[in-house]
Amino acid sequence: QVQLVEFGGGSVQAGGSLRLSCEASRYVNYMGWFRQAPGKEREGVAGVISGARTYYTDSVKGRFTISRDRAKNTVYLQMNSLKVEDTAIYYCAAGDDNWRSPILSPQRYSYWGQGTQVTVSS
Repeated sequence: QVQLVEFGGGSVQAGGSLRLSCEASRYVNYMGWFRQAPGKEREGVAGVISGARTYYTDSVKGRFTISRDRAKNTVYLQMNSLKVEDTAIYYCAAGDDNWRSPILSPQRYSYWGQGTQVTVSS
């Protein structure tokens, strides 16, 4: 079992930046960030495997950066140039052994954080 604790989030104006962090209770092979806006399905935002390979959904490429501190079992999501459409609840996720599903698919992940609200205003 893995516990995930998220930090960060909040409210910011469009064009601003926020940083999310998520600490896992132990090392896991891959971690990701997802988001869910009201009335929409949960969407994969970014993922990282073993701290090296990173993946992003097209809408955040060039604006968001996922990184991982393996020593601290922590993953970060630096969000720059935020847009109103980035408003959502952001969830951290982690997993070890599902290598069949895509890295940005929720089905890949066994463990989830509690979620943190990100609100971007115009």
